[in-house]
Amino acid sequence: MLRYLLTLQVPDRKGLVEQIAHAVSRHGGNWLDSEMRHMDGIFAAILLLEVESKHWDDLVEALECIEGLALTYAKTQKKIKPLQRVSYSLVAYDRPGLVHDVSNIINGLGINIEQFSSQYESASHTGISLFRATIGLSLQDLSVEDTLAESLYTIGDDLVLDRLS
Repeated sequence: MLRYLLTLQVPDRKGLVEQIAHAVSRHGGNWLDSEMRHMDGIFAAILLLEVESKHWDDLVEALECIEGLALTYAKTQKKIKPLQRVSYSLVAYDRPGLVHDVSNIINGLGINIEQFSSQYESASHTGISLFRATIGLSLQDLSVEDTLAESLYTIGDDLVLDRLS
């Protein structure tokens, strides 16, 4: 079995996940990991699949038959998971460059971002535009967490950072 990372985009409609899952199942694929979102009328997904090489081309063809679907993929290799994985919730007033500031600080500390999920919302009581993110990081050593928090707080006094795991 080979591993493939797929990215899919298609105008959103009911039944898309079932169509994709049906194609994967019909071609002997194993659905290992995924992230799926609806954004501005588009369904976007990232999937990690295991598929026998003899079925791969047929699976790609079946997926490409889904109306309006755009597909990219790459063969991957199984990686050993890092020993120290932590997740944070970050909330701040929304502003241009905020993701760049956050990712620049994390990268500057030599930390790998493994997962980044963000949303834009309005605060219910004030209507202020908020940026909310969940960030999964792999750390070589948990002692860097205090430095990470201190560095992120330099972005602004509106930033709230909570460790989730």
